[in-house]
Amino acid sequence: MAQLVREKERKRRHQRIRKQIHGTAQRPRLSVFRSLKHIYAQLIDDDTGKTLVSASTLTKELQNGITGFNCTSAEKVGELLARRAVEAKITTVVFDRSGYRYHGKIKALAEACRKGGLCF
Repeated sequence: MAQLVREKERKRRHQRIRKQIHGTAQRPRLSVFRSLKHIYAQLIDDDTGKTLVSASTLTKELQNGITGFNCTSAEKVGELLARRAVEAKITTVVFDRSGYRYHGKIKALAEACRKGGLCF
């Protein structure tokens, strides 16, 4: 029961955040989703509704180096996303934490993206 209440509150926070955050082709939105087993991150152009770059713990490039869902796997996803974004000539993004608190795995992913060359 508490799990459902937490998820409902997170979705309300996410809706509040999305009222203010909007991604464009020059500055896409870095959206993060966290499940119990995996983390997903993607760069979204909200004007056209298209995903420009994505990475997750399910990506084949990361399958060998990841054991479980922890901060180190979130860092690797952030590094991969930043590398793919730089290859696509994207350097600045708007960070959308999707209602999650900015600590732990979300923070690790964001800092890895910053180290990889993304500015937000």
